[in-house]
Amino acid sequence: MKHFTKLIRPYLIWSVVIIVVPLLLIILYSITTGGNELVNIQFTLDNFKRIGEPIYLDVMKKSFTLGLMAVLICLVLGYMLAYFITKFKDSTQDLLILVVTIPMWINTLLRTYAWIGLLSDNGLINRFLQLIGLEAQNLMYTDFAVLVGLISDILPFMVIPIHTSIRKIDVSLIEASHDLGANNIQTFINVILKMSIPGVINGVMMTFLLAISTFVIPKLLGGAQYMLIGNLIENQFISVGDWNFGSASSIILTFIILIGLTLMKKFDKKEKEESDVRA
Repeated sequence: MKHFTKLIRPYLIWSVVIIVVPLLLIILYSITTGGNELVNIQFTLDNFKRIGEPIYLDVMKKSFTLGLMAVLICLVLGYMLAYFITKFKDSTQDLLILVVTIPMWINTLLRTYAWIGLLSDNGLINRFLQLIGLEAQNLMYTDFAVLVGLISDILPFMVIPIHTSIRKIDVSLIEASHDLGANNIQTFINVILKMSIPGVINGVMMTFLLAISTFVIPKLLGGAQYMLIGNLIENQFISVGDWNFGSASSIILTFIILIGLTLMKKFDKKEKEESDVRA
């Protein structure tokens, strides 16, 4: 035991330095005033109250609206893709899931710049439209551009948990449903869809949290007029220099993420208990 403690001691020290200390500083900044130098600080909760101002409420509303729209589209596309993948044999499924995850290996910034090349006024999409005789469209700096960027970025996080849930479904249950006279649609609704709900919940939570916290995609594809929660935090730290309000905004976003993770853990536990009962 003592030997094991010695082995993990460097990891614990490093974790404290890069995780605990920055987190404590963020908490300190969020409940104080006086700027980023921590000179003549005063404790206050005004930084949290500022989030209730109309301009910041609009940011929250915009973040949740775009986030929900992206999640809804990802849910439809992701479920269809995950269900399609489960129709293949196991080795092929593993290969297809690998293909789905490949975009995640590429830096988000590079993927976003690739979309700029596609959606810009002189991009490939507008060139194709002009080639077939249609007018070029203003695609950049719109909700459409931001949604496309968000969906391409978070879609794998919807596909993987849904595929995992569908893959775990006992084939005998589907066969029993057909034997009892249910058609394909009834079997899908009452068996497959119902038993894949935990995967759907996990996928929705993960994609929603990623969608509302990102700042690169809205900034590059949406332009200066797009200010989501992630952009607000970045702006307060880098441009405005108001580390106190930026820290308070970060704490609020952290609480939202923690709530989401708690719900995910709850459904994971429920799914495990149901699997144990079925076994």
